[in-house]
Amino acid sequence: MRWLVLIGLVFLQAFAFTNGAQAQSDKEIKEALGALQSLPKKVPTPADNPQTPVKIELGKALYFDPRLSKDGTISCNSCHNVMGGGDDGRPVGVGVKGQRGGRGSPTVWNSAFNTVQFWDGRAASLEDQAKGPLTNPIEMGMESHDAVMMRVKKIPGYLDMFKKAFPKDKEPVSIDNLARAIASFERTLITPDSPFDLYKNGNKKAMTPAAVRGMVLVHQIGCTSCHGGANFNGEGFAMGEGNYQPFPQVPGSVYDKQYDLVSDLGRYEVTKKDDDKNLWRVPTWRNVAVTAPYFHNGKVKTLDEAVRVMAKTQLDMDLKTEQVSDVVAFLNALTGKVPTIVAPKLPMVANESLTPDP
Repeated sequence: MRWLVLIGLVFLQAFAFTNGAQAQSDKEIKEALGALQSLPKKVPTPADNPQTPVKIELGKALYFDPRLSKDGTISCNSCHNVMGGGDDGRPVGVGVKGQRGGRGSPTVWNSAFNTVQFWDGRAASLEDQAKGPLTNPIEMGMESHDAVMMRVKKIPGYLDMFKKAFPKDKEPVSIDNLARAIASFERTLITPDSPFDLYKNGNKKAMTPAAVRGMVLVHQIGCTSCHGGANFNGEGFAMGEGNYQPFPQVPGSVYDKQYDLVSDLGRYEVTKKDDDKNLWRVPTWRNVAVTAPYFHNGKVKTLDEAVRVMAKTQLDMDLKTEQVSDVVAFLNALTGKVPTIVAPKLPMVANESLTPDP
């Protein structure tokens, strides 16, 4: 019932907004800024996995290494490309032997700020997430985590890197430490100093007037009730458990069939609870302008259309063209500065003795 009340309040706000002047008063701007957060300089880090340079170096190598996949063709970076938008730019992910998954690859940029990982929230941390694709038959295709570690142990350079990264462990070369290392590298993948962050922190020339109007609009009509927090994908727990939201909230829209929004049951596939049908982890708005196509199935190709679909299916609103343009301008202002990343030189095996499975 809480989301029904929320939608009712949003309707009232939307009515007041669309039937009044689009005045961007200092008060409106101040209210919107007060409700929104800039990206923190530091990422949350678990106590049992502190950041160290050697661990990050190991995680980076593992992240780029396709030998962790069954046929030696797919690395973490294949689907979450840090040379681009942190995703693969495809509607759905592509794994070993060209197999296609059912969902798009979420961006890895700023994933350290997510409260849960994967579209359906089935991983509670980056460490948990890192283990999943390795043994997914469509993604990296390894038979087991033991098989992954057997392959890693055949690479002498990795043995030395694991020992340096986890010097206190009696058995440093383990699947848990592999996941810790990859997660440590991923926690360096943050994109600060977007135009919005600069504007929020006092540079009033950092955003265009259109972006400022879009910022006020998404605040006033209720978009940020889901896309809140520093990562613009919710924080804490909505809908009772996890930062998930039903998609669509307003069923029966023409968009439901056009973009196949409801056939994938989302969180329900993990929990098998009827209340979790069509629940999804709220995706981040940060860098959304460079992570097309959109939604869990990649059916929507442009950001303009994504804004229209979300407004209709979540808020039952038909935004005007100029409103869509303003929202898109604001979303563009959430594109941050990506760190410079050079692909690592991977540790090699003498005489090419490591042969991936066909």
